[in-house]
Parts: sequence; C-alpha cells; structure tokens
Amino acid sequence: MSSASPGALAGRCATPRGSFVLHSSVLGALLAASSAPTPLYTRYQDQWDLSALTVTLVFSAYSLTLLLSLLTTGGLSDHLGRRPVLAGALVLEAAAMLLLAAADGSGALIAARILQGAATGAATSAAGAALLDLESPAHPGRSALTNGIAPVGGMAAGVLASTLLVRYAPAPTVTVYLLLATLFTAQAIAIAFTPETARRRAGAWHSLRPRLAVPGPARRALLLAGTGVVAVWALGGFYSSLGPALVRLVAPRTSEAAGGMLFFTVTAAAALTVWTLRRTSAVTGATAGSCAVVPAAALTLGGLHGGGLPALFGGAALAGVSFGAVSQGALRMTLAALSEHDRAATLAAYYVLSYLSMSLPAIAAGAATERYGLDLTSHAYAATAALLALVALAALTAPRRRS
Repeated sequence: MSSASPGALAGRCATPRGSFVLHSSVLGALLAASSAPTPLYTRYQDQWDLSALTVTLVFSAYSLTLLLSLLTTGGLSDHLGRRPVLAGALVLEAAAMLLLAAADGSGALIAARILQGAATGAATSAAGAALLDLESPAHPGRSALTNGIAPVGGMAAGVLASTLLVRYAPAPTVTVYLLLATLFTAQAIAIAFTPETARRRAGAWHSLRPRLAVPGPARRALLLAGTGVVAVWALGGFYSSLGPALVRLVAPRTSEAAGGMLFFTVTAAAALTVWTLRRTSAVTGATAGSCAVVPAAALTLGGLHGGGLPALFGGAALAGVSFGAVSQGALRMTLAALSEHDRAATLAAYYVLSYLSMSLPAIAAGAATERYGLDLTSHAYAATAALLALVALAALTAPRRRS
C-alpha cells in the first residue's frame, strides 16, 4: 500500500504537525507500557505465588531505574539531539517488551522492568523536550498541555487495553507486550523521518554525570508545588501497585479485571482533569488538586468500612482529579520561561521527583502489607498522602495570604 510506503511516512513525519503528533504518541505509548502490567499483577501472584512486597518490587524496579536513567540521560538530547536519543531508547523499549512477554518468574519480570525503566527515562525527557521545541505561536501552551495529558492518557490507555486483553485475549501476559513491542518498533522507524529540533552542542559525556540541573525560576516553582507532586504521585503508585489487591480485599469475589479498572479510573480522571483545567492558572490548578487529596483518601478508606467498591472507585476517581490538577499545575509552573537548552534537563528533574514519589512509598507499602496487612497499610498510606497535600496547600496559598 502506498500510504504505508517509506516516502509517504517521511512526508507525514517531516511536517511540524506530523512530528508533533508522533512525539505525543511516543510519550503516551511509553506511559501506556508502564501501566500495562497493573491488571496482570494478581495473575502473576496466583501463578508464581508472589507476595505483596515482590509485586511492589517489580513495580518499583521500573520506577527506580527510570530515575537513574533520568539523572544520567535526562539532558542527553540537549547535546546529541532529540532524534538519536529517542530512536535508541525506543529500540530498547521494544526489547524490554519482548523480555516481559517471555518472563517466567519474578526475577525475569524485574530484569525486564529495569530495562524498560532505563529506556523510558531516556525517551520521556527527549520526547517531552521535542514537544516544547515544536511549540507553535498559533497554539501557545499546546506543548505544555500535551506534556501533561499524554502521560496520564497513556497510562489510562495502557491499563484499559491490558485489562481487556486479560478478559478476552488468549495468553494476555504475552499478547499485550507483543503489541507494544510492535508499536515501539514502528515509532523508532518513524522517528528517523522527523526533522531534528535541537542543535547539537558539546558536553554529551559530561551530561551523563548524575545530577539535577534546574534553572532558578523553575527550581522555585518546583519547590513551591513539590509536596503536592509527592502526594499525588504517591497515591498513583499505591493504586498502580496495590490497587488490584485492594479491590480483592474489599470484594473477594469480583472479577480479575476490576483490579485493573481501579487504576484506569485514576488515570482516566487525571487525563480528563488536565484537559478541563487547561485554561486555568497553574497555581489555581495545583491548589485545587491538593484540596482534593483529603476527600479522595477518605473515600478510598470508606471502601474498607462498608462502602465497598462504589466508595473505592469514587476515591480513585477523586484521586485522579487531584493527580491531574496538581501534575498539570506543577508542570506548567516549572516549564514557564525555560530556554531551549534547559528543557530536557528540567523535565528530567520533574520526572525524578514524580517517580521517586511513586516508587519509594509503594515499596514501603508493600513491606508494610507483609507485616501489618493491607487494611492497616492503606489507612497509614492515605493519612500520609493527605498530610502531604495539606502541606502543599499551605505552601501554594502562602504567597496569596502575604499579598
């Protein structure tokens, strides 16, 4: 078919619009792959007799490796260019999907997730920076909005697709990863046809030293909204890693797919919130999202005290609202007035804070679940997230009170 020929592909990807769409799809696909294992965790637990701590270690192996990748390769595309970094990372991502498809135990899962985290860390900052490079004067703010909505939209799509495959497809623990490997391979080929958006400059090897390089204005914004980012990403990590087990605790006879749908509720609500608040000021959005964490935590705990699945899913939806509002507000505050040379490194710093907040509390929750049970752990986790959100609310409203 001529529409799929290399020449036609090159023509579509070479246009600014085509390149923007491609980089948006890359960012969404990377986060879709990150959430795809969530509905499969209960199946892995049953099949290989995995503990809650092991599940959170599988989840966090990805996040912690992604952090290391962001610290080392986060600014690499500012020196080598977006295209070579993205193409190489997508090839590694496809290889990680094949390893996940062939996994036969927790060790293989952890190894595959480590490779996935390394590839995702290199690719997310490069793809996000490329979107900022492609900002059009005719659509101001579109790049920051896409950087906010593509990750949560991708996570929602990934967990939904995986949940549907668990229910309807043969060999779901293989099928979902083979489909993703095919997608990443196609994207790596397509990236080769896009124009380079960043000028090469010296210092590539020097940039691989682990560091966080954030310009002054971005640093102040990140500090201001940082506690809120920690609160909502910690909630996201809890729902992603232990959400299926929480559904099973509240409703033991519910279907396996319900566990995946809980995290889908979080991410879908987050994506919808990012879109709804796209014209709201960044500080207002982050403040409103911080306010929503407390009732989200209370409603989630209500599911453990007689509210059942309706309360649990209601809390997940409200957690998604807070996730979307805080994440978008903090990201827009951080990215305001950045120069071209600081884009990838600053995005990397933002994602370092985010994924650190998602992974470390999840590991602690997994260990606490082994010792104290999921019920008590859920109460402590929700209370901590609510406290962090209140601290963020105080920080965000302090300048207004002083004024």
